[in-house]
Amino acid sequence: MTGIKSVLQLSVIGRIVAINLALIAASMLVCTGVAVIYSESTLPFLLSALIVGVPAVVLYLLSTPLPGSEDLKRKDAYFIVSASWILLGITGSLPYMISGSIPAFFDALFESVSGFTTTGASVLTDIEALPYSILFWRSLTHWIGGIGIIILVIVIMPSFRIGGYHLFTMESSLQEKIKPRTRSIGYRLLLIYVALTVAEAVLLLAGGMNLFESVCHSFGTIATGGFSPKNDSIASYSPYIQYVITLFMLMAGVNFTVYYYLAKREFNRIRDNEEFRFYLMVVMSIGLVITVILAAKTGKPFEEAFREGFFQVVSMITCTGFASADYLQWPVYGWMIIFFTMFIGGSTGSTAGGIKMARHLILLKNIRNILSKMVHPSAIISIRINKKHITEDLNQSALAFIALYLTIFAVGSILLAFIGLDLMTASSSVATCMAGIGPGIGTVGPVSNFGHLPSSAKIILSALMILGRLEIYTVLILFTKSFWSH
Repeated sequence: MTGIKSVLQLSVIGRIVAINLALIAASMLVCTGVAVIYSESTLPFLLSALIVGVPAVVLYLLSTPLPGSEDLKRKDAYFIVSASWILLGITGSLPYMISGSIPAFFDALFESVSGFTTTGASVLTDIEALPYSILFWRSLTHWIGGIGIIILVIVIMPSFRIGGYHLFTMESSLQEKIKPRTRSIGYRLLLIYVALTVAEAVLLLAGGMNLFESVCHSFGTIATGGFSPKNDSIASYSPYIQYVITLFMLMAGVNFTVYYYLAKREFNRIRDNEEFRFYLMVVMSIGLVITVILAAKTGKPFEEAFREGFFQVVSMITCTGFASADYLQWPVYGWMIIFFTMFIGGSTGSTAGGIKMARHLILLKNIRNILSKMVHPSAIISIRINKKHITEDLNQSALAFIALYLTIFAVGSILLAFIGLDLMTASSSVATCMAGIGPGIGTVGPVSNFGHLPSSAKIILSALMILGRLEIYTVLILFTKSFWSH
């Protein structure tokens, strides 16, 4: 313990963990209100809130007040982030088990981790049979996890110069001011997050969706989560509703600092955001390809092919995971393209998962530089993103992340295949869970679920969801010798 105390500020970590647990307990009490409205049992949420809330109060009283952000060490930040998401997954499983909706622990843990990491993979076969309060809890876990990752990537990690996020989120001049203004920046981002959620809910209500489903789908969309209170996800809703959800999925995959600058009317910052332009170009290009495939090969009317194609492409690239159709019924090259979109990801600083657009941009610029140097060997060509120079360290870090991501994907696929899953199911399960998408290929496709997988596979996939959501390095660094050295 003495060794750990010399590396980490345990009392400070305890205070932050206590606050996180208190927020989860409060969220469970919100679901109690939903249970009252629909005349359902409040016991699962009251008991869960008590189990989570009491340790939160005790831990809060035993810990010390938080220091200024400049006093929080990098190691503390890494540990807090990883520990918090693991605790979210464990505590979030309580309402499922206590209510009997998902009685098995590993199933409930999988569902909870999937919710908080905004993955959207589910073990449930009949979603509509669940109580409204449990369905609301599933969607709420998405919404909580989404705002958590926004604050983490835009405010916390850049303020510690962790992972190079300061280059992809706020301008360096603003980033220097973030530490003393962390709370202010966080509130503004929360306001933007809430505003987008409310706007979508209102538009869904206008399209005839009831209030409960509008709120749940808005939670799942803005957080790019994908949990729906309907068994067939979005398939049975009107074209209007599908277009609204497509639009907001696309918006949720945008770097939230774009909205921050939009609110401040700093339009030049948005115009110069190279990742934003690249994101839109990739979505539009792949969406048009899928539209042409569906229109030419399935006989669908152009509007239906356009709507269905763009919905699934946006859903996959933003890692939301909603489904408006069974894409496994498409021509084989159509769903193969969908499989490869699982590795793209949305923008840095969004709620989307995956490798992220900024890293793909860096990779492409490295390839361009290599080709240029083959023609002009003595040329010195720097890599710039958003008109900012990328250091060699950050360049190597981005390329190493892509290599590490693909390596973990390969290892995870082999492990699941070893457990007994067919290769298609194994590989797509790993891809979709690491990227935080939800549905995959094979027996975990858009009309299937993960309930039939063995517990060992669910444990591995739960770990991969957290690993992918926290950008790999944040978790892996805890297992290095250098992290625990003084």
